Amino acid sequence: MAARLPDGYNSLLGKCFNDGVELSTGEWQRVALARAFLRRAPILILDEPTSAMDPWAEANWISRFRSLANGRTAILITHRLTTAMRADVIHVMSGGKVVESGAHEELLSRGGLYAQSWLAQSAIPAVTR
Repeated sequence: MAARLPDGYNSLLGKCFNDGVELSTGEWQRVALARAFLRRAPILILDEPTSAMDPWAEANWISRFRSLANGRTAILITHRLTTAMRADVIHVMSGGKVVESGAHEELLSRGGLYAQSWLAQSAIPAVTR
């Protein structure tokens, strides 16, 4: 990303600067994530961290997430079950309360809200003519 900027890493980001460069929403999201990981805080809380990324950027980020968070507690809030499924422990909330907890396969085998949501998100709609 920095290679395409006019002054590389020295570019000013944001139109609030006279010569500032505007980024896409997904690029701003990646900058925010980089800052979060570089801080080396012992606890990371990320709310929908890939919501503005295209599917390829999201897959790339998810594949590196575990190593980036290594040695820290990471809380990831997401509605994307393909992201949640990689967590050590998934907590499913409904009505402001945790209603299920467990690993992906465990929650699927229970047939509860997580399993119902998984089936709904992974269903392929029929093609009609």
